[in-house]
Amino acid sequence: MGQPVNDTFTVPIEKVYDPVECPRHYTTHPSGVECIQITEHFNFCVGNAIKYLWRAGLKGDALEDLKKAQWYLSREIARLSEPK
Repeated sequence: MGQPVNDTFTVPIEKVYDPVECPRHYTTHPSGVECIQITEHFNFCVGNAIKYLWRAGLKGDALEDLKKAQWYLSREIARLSEPK
């Protein structure tokens, strides 16, 4: 669609960057899939690990993101390793 200029013509509306609704580091995957579309199907720790792997190198330090992913995976492994 577009913004009306007059009764006959419209000008396309550019997609506005919104760091809250659609942050680039979660929406620029070549598949076109947004990170949350995947992570919302997992528990908190696994979802966060995926999130940090997904954005590694796209927002800040890639190594830091990978370490955060590892931290969440370690926490999930510990939870699953607890006797029931």
